[in-house]
Amino acid sequence: MKLSHFNFELPENLLAEYPAENRDESKLMVIHRETGKIEHKMFKDLIDYFDEDDIMVINNTKVFPARLYGNKEKTGARIEVFLLRELNEEQRLWDVLVDPARKIRIGNKLYFGDDETLVAEVIDNTTSRGRTLRFLYDGSYLDFRRKLRDLGQTPLPKYIKRDVEPEDEDRYQTIYAKHEGAVAAPTAGLHFSKHLLKRLEIKGVNFAELTLHVGLGTFNPVEVEDLSKHKMDSEELIIDERATEIVNSAKIKKRKICAVGTTAMRGLESAVSSQRTLNTFDGWTNKFIFPPYEFSIANAMITNFHLPKSTLLMMVSAFVGHDLMKKAYKEAILEQYKFYSYGDAMLII
Repeated sequence: MKLSHFNFELPENLLAEYPAENRDESKLMVIHRETGKIEHKMFKDLIDYFDEDDIMVINNTKVFPARLYGNKEKTGARIEVFLLRELNEEQRLWDVLVDPARKIRIGNKLYFGDDETLVAEVIDNTTSRGRTLRFLYDGSYLDFRRKLRDLGQTPLPKYIKRDVEPEDEDRYQTIYAKHEGAVAAPTAGLHFSKHLLKRLEIKGVNFAELTLHVGLGTFNPVEVEDLSKHKMDSEELIIDERATEIVNSAKIKKRKICAVGTTAMRGLESAVSSQRTLNTFDGWTNKFIFPPYEFSIANAMITNFHLPKSTLLMMVSAFVGHDLMKKAYKEAILEQYKFYSYGDAMLII
């Protein structure tokens, strides 16, 4: 399949600027893979499609406030710094994106906060937009991380043009987020409320947790027509023994195994054994799933509605089938479903 197979016209008014008023009351499209049937529900109706001993695999990564604004020495120019990855704890080294990139050179210093107590020096230009910064901070590592958190903003995607609001700190985070490290939310999980989780537990649905720290690479545009030539950025993935036991037990019992989001699905598919069971994993994955692809673990999936030509859309196509994906997306636009991070959801069974 080629990049052009994943292009479609998406009306701008369908990009979700705000989340639904209540987490579990976003719209839910339910797609039945075998019959091609499409239903229109609310997210809380999800419970009707799961039974006792079915499982959901959730990504418990936690978003950290990765967007900082600083001023360049001498000129005072305002520079946006997006923290991507910590390279060295002791030396306070971080890979970052800077905007506007053309104004930043090796050796430049940036000052953060009203009191300018946090200073960073540019020590490497790795790509056209990427930089490596060394933060010059005398306090302890814990104080340094606290400082970053205080100065940082919730890293809402760029398509959201409005300012960050206080509620975003809570809503751009799943209610089961535990391990800090993501610069973007695993958005399919944003629809789960405490009440819905409780109802699922009472019904006997089990949860397996993995941690995949979402990086911006997930959202990087594909710029090659031949998909096999696209390279995904690596993201940190941890799957422990408890998760593998829950998943493999459900597999033996032929229960429904639902990946909550493309990140959970990518995590599962990155740790498949030769017997097509789930292995533990502690490392980095750059798994890129596009059609044709045979999935080994999950037989159901929850996901949001994705942008044209995105790697996320390609994974959905591989899972649901390309023609059915196109039909579903056409219907989503017709029915005014909201797209992207704060948008509505889809259940594929």
